[in-house]
Amino acid sequence: MAQKTIEVQGMTCGHCKSSVEGALSALDGVNEANVDLEANNVAVEYDESKVDASSMAEAIEDQGYDVVK
Repeated sequence: MAQKTIEVQGMTCGHCKSSVEGALSALDGVNEANVDLEANNVAVEYDESKVDASSMAEAIEDQGYDVVK
């Protein structure tokens, strides 16, 4: 399993946390997603053979948040 921390702007509350974690967890290959609201990021544990960083960024952006690239 690979790990990646993705910086996300616009998350401010528990609903934001749930939206981002839910969107990432729904992707095939994502094992775990943990949002840190204070740090404005999400730590993701995933299978590199099933999902890539651009797919994860797209899932976050589809929820209305900005991924810092």
